[in-house]
Amino acid sequence: MRPFIRYPSGVLAALLAMTLGSPALAFDMDSDQPITVSADSARLDDSKGVATYTGDVILTQGKTRLTAERVVLYRNDEGLKRIEASGTPAHYTQPSREGQGETDARALNITWSATDRQLTFEREAVIEQNGNLFRGDLIHYDTVRRVVTAEGGEDTGSGTGRVEMVIQPRSTRQGSDGSTESQ
Repeated sequence: MRPFIRYPSGVLAALLAMTLGSPALAFDMDSDQPITVSADSARLDDSKGVATYTGDVILTQGKTRLTAERVVLYRNDEGLKRIEASGTPAHYTQPSREGQGETDARALNITWSATDRQLTFEREAVIEQNGNLFRGDLIHYDTVRRVVTAEGGEDTGSGTGRVEMVIQPRSTRQGSDGSTESQ
């Protein structure tokens, strides 16, 4: 396992926001692409606007994908309002808008809120993008303001309980004389 560089949480938010280049790291309710769900079983309570999917759940919209053991969708007259996913871990992937890699996130609980335009990764949360890694017990990402907040958890012996990250150096390019120089 690689060592982690530790930064104060304010620095984490700034660096994570810069690294997560996609301004809409979430499902897009304004998209023309439908959200599709497959699972081993489903239960729809139309009167409450709740659909619960269990067993190897796969939820996709375009190239955005969420996999989990259990996913609950909450709808109202305006449409989909909230997605709650849980697994060991639940897994979220989305290509970056710039076409430079993919965001790969996992946590025991992942929640997307249309009202807040926020993704929340809870318990054993890890976000990876282009070799950068962010880990914490709770990570919130405001997809409109592009603000990230992260919190550590209790030290359980399997980790430090702190927010941790690995930030890759800028890519290198080859100079005209064949030497490698940093950008």
